[in-house]
Amino acid sequence: MPLEDKGFDAKAFYRALAATVSARSKTWKQVAVETGVSASTLTRMAQGRNPDAASLAALSAWAGLNPSDFVSAPYKGSRPEAIAQISTLLRSDPNLDTHSAAALEAIMKTAYERLKKLES
Repeated sequence: MPLEDKGFDAKAFYRALAATVSARSKTWKQVAVETGVSASTLTRMAQGRNPDAASLAALSAWAGLNPSDFVSAPYKGSRPEAIAQISTLLRSDPNLDTHSAAALEAIMKTAYERLKKLES
């Protein structure tokens, strides 16, 4: 199903991406090389077409853009759940390997759910 069916504003995303490219004094060819996103995909985006999910993820990571900032839909939450934010931070911590991050995530999730239930 196309991204536009989910409230994603691809044109606004492309404008923000273009601003990042300009601010970093990069060429679109350099962006293609650095992200692994094909030049043809970037050209199609410039023409108003939506990127595929993998290209959106790669470009978002490269530019530091959050794709959810470009979604306008009634189901959109106001902010991520606390446990999701904790999980993201643990998985991105360079001081933790995958196993350690998963173990800490399990501990935090268990504690969070237990304490959350006590307040109810």
